[in-house]
Amino acid sequence: MVFRLLDGTDPHFPIGYTILAAVKSRQPQRHMNHNTDLQEADNTMDDQALTYARRVLLTSLVIVGMGFSVLFPLLAPIGREMGLSEFQITSIIGASSLAVFLASPIWGRLSDSLGRKRVMLIGLFGFSAGTILFNSVLNLGLTGALTGSTLFAALIVARLCHASVMSAAMPAATAYMADITTVENRTKGMGASGAANNLGSILGPALSGLAVFSLLLPLWLIAVLAFLNGLFVWRFLPQSPKAKIKRTVKGPVLKYTDPRILPFIIVGVLMFMGFALVQQTMGFRFQDALGLSAKETAQVLGLAMMLSAGASLFAQGIVVQRLKLAPFDLLRVAIPLLIISFTIMALFQTQLMLTLAMGLQGFAMGIAGPAFMAGASLAVSTEEQGSVAGIASSCGPLGFTVGPIFGGLLYQINPVLPYAFAATVYIILMLSMGHLRKSITS
Repeated sequence: MVFRLLDGTDPHFPIGYTILAAVKSRQPQRHMNHNTDLQEADNTMDDQALTYARRVLLTSLVIVGMGFSVLFPLLAPIGREMGLSEFQITSIIGASSLAVFLASPIWGRLSDSLGRKRVMLIGLFGFSAGTILFNSVLNLGLTGALTGSTLFAALIVARLCHASVMSAAMPAATAYMADITTVENRTKGMGASGAANNLGSILGPALSGLAVFSLLLPLWLIAVLAFLNGLFVWRFLPQSPKAKIKRTVKGPVLKYTDPRILPFIIVGVLMFMGFALVQQTMGFRFQDALGLSAKETAQVLGLAMMLSAGASLFAQGIVVQRLKLAPFDLLRVAIPLLIISFTIMALFQTQLMLTLAMGLQGFAMGIAGPAFMAGASLAVSTEEQGSVAGIASSCGPLGFTVGPIFGGLLYQINPVLPYAFAATVYIILMLSMGHLRKSITS
């Protein structure tokens, strides 16, 4: 019995991630290897095998999305309960994101030589172990066993250890999706991956609602789910149809400054910076504007994040799948919507308007995310998919390094400044889109 994941093959369900009730799924035998010894599979998959592989991968990404999102509604109120400042709280995310930024390209290249599945498993089991370590330090802070600068340093170290290993999962998963899609359906494949991740981002904040019983309960549960997810991938995910690359002669290393992908990298970093700035400061915004307690903040922000992720899921599942637009054109649709959402966040302080602004931001990110990933993937050769997946996957962490730090500093000066700053950056980006596009076609 496995969760069946619709991946776009059913004309009545063109989106690739609706989880149905646990039903029997016939596992295709041809061209597949379900053994758990991590031996390399055949270099080909028939259509049935590809469909099965997509379903397993997308199911796993739902749990990954839950793991990434469950902390966001909780960290701000937990940090304040422990006596940390806004800058210290956002710096924890910023430091861990920097570690992911540095490690993701390395894991992406390793997935070319070690295999996608092996590297993905390292990330999933590492996520579980790192979450247990981080939760343990949080518990020491909440009980008063650690305080002040010692607590802050311990949280930074624990989060760095966590991030360095768990960062293996996403570039390996992204490269796996590139391996099982064609040039023609690459954007839809990346959209399905993003949608599965966003479905998890709906369930993650929902799980954070259990904070009414204990602020750390959702985080302990996600550590268990991450471990079970690793077992699920180990047992059911076939090896990638792309053979491991044996690097007898070291080829050129794909760089961030490669002119084929540089425009997408610039857009991606700035896009995720704005998204991270909002994710890491809206907890303070809700709590201060509405006068909420720590547990109330986790609940209200969790609902807003669920709406944001749901809107993103709709955008990726309906809009991206049906619009016949090139990746860069999708970005030109999304960026003005992001500017509007940041402007609303700066001008309004009611729960309704702040929640609607987060929903609009989620919708825009749902359009922009797969466009960014597909554009970078399509810009390079088949042999460079692992490398480009690592680089593209690191753009989010780089944005989450800069965004929370700027957001925390600006929020301490004035609660409006983070969102005004983000809107200004996106206006500059929108005005630069024409020049960036010319650099792709030239």
